[in-house]
Amino acid sequence: MAGRECGFPLTFISPTSVEEELWPHPGTTVSLNCTLQVPGSCNGSVTWLKDGKAAAYTGQDTVWNGFNSSVKFLSSVLDVNLTNEEDYGRFTCQLQNASASFTLHKAEKAGHIAAVAFALCAFAVLVISIILYIKCRLNVNLWYRDKYGDPEINDGRLFDAYVSFCPSNIDTKFTNFILKPQLENRYGYKLHLDEQSLLPSTEPSAELLMNVSRSRRLIVVLSMAYLEQEWCQSNFRDGFFRLLELSQTPIFIVFENQHRELPAEVIHLLNSHKGTLKMLMWKTNSVSPASEFWKELRLALPRKISLSEGKGDPQIQCQDDKDPMLTVNNEAADLDPDGDLGVRRSFYKTPPPRIAPVTRVPDREPADVDISDLGSRNYSARADYYCLVTEPDL
Repeated sequence: MAGRECGFPLTFISPTSVEEELWPHPGTTVSLNCTLQVPGSCNGSVTWLKDGKAAAYTGQDTVWNGFNSSVKFLSSVLDVNLTNEEDYGRFTCQLQNASASFTLHKAEKAGHIAAVAFALCAFAVLVISIILYIKCRLNVNLWYRDKYGDPEINDGRLFDAYVSFCPSNIDTKFTNFILKPQLENRYGYKLHLDEQSLLPSTEPSAELLMNVSRSRRLIVVLSMAYLEQEWCQSNFRDGFFRLLELSQTPIFIVFENQHRELPAEVIHLLNSHKGTLKMLMWKTNSVSPASEFWKELRLALPRKISLSEGKGDPQIQCQDDKDPMLTVNNEAADLDPDGDLGVRRSFYKTPPPRIAPVTRVPDREPADVDISDLGSRNYSARADYYCLVTEPDL
């Protein structure tokens, strides 16, 4: 950027760099200031180029002297009105063989309207997300549990839940006419109902331990009538911790209209152990099958799987309903794959032909029983169903 016709190099004061880039907004006016330090004997003028061609713009030239007569300053200011696309580009100011350039890029017009609109959209998305989460979180959790959850089969349990309730009028109707039909008939769960005192003494009975151990979950209908039982009135705290020991994450169902009447000790125990138990509130709108009560209860219960049609219990379906103890080679093809329960022939047949009576013959000694194949029989397949008796036991 130097020219030597004036005796020494020309120096640009503005712009500070040979190439300067600007991003003005459409509809504005930008002033391009080109200022040079030239010798006092130089009488040239600054010319402007647009994209390498002579520009239709004319700059306002200004000249002033320096500290001594040997130096002066030459300034040219070009005002560009940015009204359309053609007004953007590369503007070059030059004096003799020295030049500097301004490159104007189009910038999007930003303002408060765009910022406010973006903030409103973000707030609307946040509100909608919260509403969808509140409305659909249980459905999403149920879908995920039903697809990827643990089915809890082959664990030796006979029931999905052990239900303890008080044999009062309200509790009995709720358990037998609402809770049981909904879970068993609609969702396929198997419940064990017990209206006896869950902990009649300080130690649980053997029958209670057996029934609870046969169930995957423990459900307690915690009503005012339930708390009026003798073991609840005498020492509910110890009984409560016994229940936590008997079942992992027990489920307590509390009636909304009785919640305020519950003793303070009971409410404190339930609230202080929320991580180790599940408390559900039965409300007036909980009767609907689509209510949150049933969704939360299903989430607390084990996942149910539907077996293919014609399949039985997955723990015994490989046996083909054929007793392997009575089969010489249990790997051989089963002549009757439907087993004892199958119906392969019609019940309604013609009566069998009449057989003439057989003349009684004198008794003969019974033939010897063939026991040569006893060693090949499979006695271990159903050891939990059969008990072999030896002679010393007789």
